[in-house]
Amino acid sequence: MNEDVVVLENVWKIFGDRAKEAMQAIESEGLGKPEVLERFGCVVGIADCSFKVERGEIFCVMGLSGSGKSTMVRHLNRLIEPTAGKISVLGKDVMALKGDALREMRARHIGMVFQHMALLPHRTVRDNVAFPLQVRGEPKSRRWEVSQRCLNMVNLDGYEDRFPRELSGGMQQRVGLARALASDPEVLLMDEPFSALDPLIRRQLQDQFMALSAELNKTTVFITHDLDEAIRIGNRIAIMKDGRIVQIGTPEQIVTNPADDYVRDFVEGISKLKLVFARSIMTAINAYEPARGEDLSIAPRASDGTDLDQLIDIASQTDQPIVIQNEQGADVGVVNKITLLKGIQGGKA
Repeated sequence: MNEDVVVLENVWKIFGDRAKEAMQAIESEGLGKPEVLERFGCVVGIADCSFKVERGEIFCVMGLSGSGKSTMVRHLNRLIEPTAGKISVLGKDVMALKGDALREMRARHIGMVFQHMALLPHRTVRDNVAFPLQVRGEPKSRRWEVSQRCLNMVNLDGYEDRFPRELSGGMQQRVGLARALASDPEVLLMDEPFSALDPLIRRQLQDQFMALSAELNKTTVFITHDLDEAIRIGNRIAIMKDGRIVQIGTPEQIVTNPADDYVRDFVEGISKLKLVFARSIMTAINAYEPARGEDLSIAPRASDGTDLDQLIDIASQTDQPIVIQNEQGADVGVVNKITLLKGIQGGKA
């Protein structure tokens, strides 16, 4: 059974001195964002947002600048207080935490990585990574041991005694990731951590982060304005507009079934070859009628998790359709050239 580690329920954030009045008016009159600004001088940062993140999942929140994604993530460790709604992390009501309990949650259970890491310039790389442990009162030997292990994880061994000014932007970002990992948090909050980097370095850090996340089984809420990045690393994606979540789904669901024109515009230029799988486009085997010359007994087989790119390779080497099998090896569906072309276009068989 999957465990929900992060849960948001109907969370609102309204900025302004009359936020409570505005919230009451929204509930009673159904006011929109422009009306709230006009009547109360308040800005709706996030509006009625709900989602759940399972243990070990990378959950990407993406949207344009001003969509509310960074405001959203800062609610999870209560850097921002919500106007209404409920927030639970690791089974604890975040809004009920006070004083030491809240500090304990931030120090031990939730790590955060920002776009601009704000590394301490007068501290070495080793000391920057060890800083969260120093705040917790860990002995120096323990701090250095953990720091070294985390630096090894992000391929920065040998740079322990350098200062941040001596590192490239990508290396500084890896120091920030190592610092977040040093306290061994169960939840990582990442707010556009790679967006300021060159494309090649960015892709390398994405690869490294995905490998570390899988190895360490970290639950991650990852903020980005780049749909390509969200699709590449996210198990699921939430797309935001004007403070609201307009769609949540897997990369395949987002690309093949956009919820509205806003999402459709986002995904229009995205290649589907690595995102759409046989299970989504196949015709059920008991409903498939072979055409003349087709013989399913000699047709090539592929798993239901085979993507379009691989299906194209298989189809190019045969005149037969492709029989699709489930995890148990049973024949469950068929993909022929027509359904394959429809899948490439984004349609369903």
